[in-house]
Amino acid sequence: MGADTTKTDTGRTAGQELVHYQLTDGLATVTLDSQPNRNALSQQLVTELFAALRAADKDDQVKVVVLQAVGRAFCAGADLSEAATVGMEEGARQLVALQRTIVALTKPVVVKVQGAARAGGLGLVAAADVAIAAEEVSFALTEVRLGLAPAAISLTVLPRLGSRAAAYAMLTGETFSAAEAAQIGLITRAVPADRLDEETAAVVGALLKGSPQGLRETKRLLVRDLVQHIDAQGEEMAHLSARLFGSAAARAAMQAFLSGRR
Repeated sequence: MGADTTKTDTGRTAGQELVHYQLTDGLATVTLDSQPNRNALSQQLVTELFAALRAADKDDQVKVVVLQAVGRAFCAGADLSEAATVGMEEGARQLVALQRTIVALTKPVVVKVQGAARAGGLGLVAAADVAIAAEEVSFALTEVRLGLAPAAISLTVLPRLGSRAAAYAMLTGETFSAAEAAQIGLITRAVPADRLDEETAAVVGALLKGSPQGLRETKRLLVRDLVQHIDAQGEEMAHLSARLFGSAAARAAMQAFLSGRR
């Protein structure tokens, strides 16, 4: 039986894509759908996510963007199976650029977190303008346990957190709840899982009341310093991330992790 070859709004082939794009009444919904690897940031997923975000940014019909995922996880961070074999020099730069794209998008970005977010997944959450998560969701910055540091995602995560919260989360790698994530500023709101769609829709509805110019210029004011910060330190953090991913200690830790998971 052949694969489904229905075309999406961005022209990709539905049976092969890892990121789905849908436009309805001014709302562009971008959905991560790479469930076997917990929506990890593989090269294919990142490439398709860039395409979807750029399509939304260029489309005058779009006023608001929702970034969401399907499956048990929102995003597991880097695809360690790729990182262990092909290296992370380009991947680290792409992650920096991906966060910048979300931050600098001319439309408000709402992230809806239905499942666990780890490592690089927190970079996507922190880059969004509004983040709504189900109360049962857990978060963790696990890089330290793999001989790494959250270098690339520090560009967006650190500005959201207080220094004490950041130090504890990044140095311990411990999981923390959605309620704690809201308390320390990583997300906007934690809500019951059965109200996640409703609460996200309410936020989107409020944003859709804004004029395109008002939304664009207000967001530009809000993210100006963060964009400058990413531009100033992005290359340094990408280089640090790639260097650590390429180290013997990190490669051994990643191989052990992948072997244990299998």
